[in-house]
Amino acid sequence: MPQAIDTLIHARWIIPVVPEQKVYENCSLAVEGGQITALMPSAEAKIRFKAKREVELGHHALIPGLINTHNHAPMTLLRGYADDRPLKEWLEKHIWPAEQRWVGPEFVADGSRHAIAEMLRSGTTTFSDQYFYPEAVAIAARETGIRAHIAFPILDVPTPWSRHAEEALHKGLALRDNYRAHERIEVMFAPHAPYTVGDQTLEKIAVCSAEAQIPVQIHLHETYQEVETALKQHGERPTERLQRLGLMSPQTLCVHMVATNERDIELLKTSGAHVAHCPSSNLKLASGFCPTVEMLDAGINVSLGTDGAASNNSQDLFAEASTAALLAKAVSGKATALPAHQALAMATINGARALGIEEKTGSLEIGKSADIAAIDLSGLEQQPVHDPVSQLIYASGGHNVSDVWVAGKQLLEDRQLLTLNEAEVIQRAQLWRDRIAGHSR
Repeated sequence: MPQAIDTLIHARWIIPVVPEQKVYENCSLAVEGGQITALMPSAEAKIRFKAKREVELGHHALIPGLINTHNHAPMTLLRGYADDRPLKEWLEKHIWPAEQRWVGPEFVADGSRHAIAEMLRSGTTTFSDQYFYPEAVAIAARETGIRAHIAFPILDVPTPWSRHAEEALHKGLALRDNYRAHERIEVMFAPHAPYTVGDQTLEKIAVCSAEAQIPVQIHLHETYQEVETALKQHGERPTERLQRLGLMSPQTLCVHMVATNERDIELLKTSGAHVAHCPSSNLKLASGFCPTVEMLDAGINVSLGTDGAASNNSQDLFAEASTAALLAKAVSGKATALPAHQALAMATINGARALGIEEKTGSLEIGKSADIAAIDLSGLEQQPVHDPVSQLIYASGGHNVSDVWVAGKQLLEDRQLLTLNEAEVIQRAQLWRDRIAGHSR
């Protein structure tokens, strides 16, 4: 008697990521109760299971849903607003004034839904976000079905969301209490950066993080100027300062890390902290190069992030994986650096480890959540397929993603969003463009 299950997905290739370097051909995934319950040859699966829904993907690769470990989702509404400018000018003269003028719950809600739509359409099933009005980001994630880690922003100075760090901590911890039992949404600390948060606040976050086991995400070593200024002001590098304050730990996710030396890499290694590499944003803002090869060789966990669309212009994590691989080769001078399998791992299981959810997602293993992306490899530009993993990283993009599931629920089917209205998302983006343009004139 065949076993009744929710969903049975047959695919040309299944790339589980764990175990490493493994590719299964003509196999199927069985999904029941939101979890993966079996991975086996399709011929056997069709005999063993009777599914409520059976999906045939004969030209596709199934992979774990991608994990974007650093984003500012609402900033999608500022995409292209102030391109091709140096970081300091970009922030101080354009982005921060625009945020002061426009950022509120409505802006954040609309921008979050837009970013989530893009992420789902390009295979991302989990994202970590750091932006004002995080409660609006959480609502958008809850309603659309994506998995989210909401990193609430903490700054000592006033922001559109909080008057000071104490208020940000109070509101953020209340948000965490609201989502404590949610299966897809977690809330974490996000002190903005060492140059916007003082020692007293950072020490308080370190204590709270350790006591309550709450992860921390922080912009760190984003530019060489940041490091030089820190040395002048504090007499120590930002990593050394965070280490002294107790904030470098296995629960810490360090975003960017482009201005590094051997001491920084050693601190990352000994503390167990993780790194979110945002190659496209770093390149666009001419911030520098994250030494991913040295970090990975040292055993540091390096994940991928898009950063916000205002400094990247895209939510496509496939583009980040490809850029990361190519950049690593160019910077190291080694064609063997960061091969395709490793780049895919950075976008999946490494991201899960960085967010502390590797037992739940990041790979297609039995017992894990059915967070799955299907990529169509039948296109002219992807032929012939000698190595499907190579094709994913070097010859494919988010536009090749056809179907997406999160916790077994399908959110994208044949390129169509199932929990978002694409036309409405576009209409809201155009409304914000007109509002901002009208104010600028």
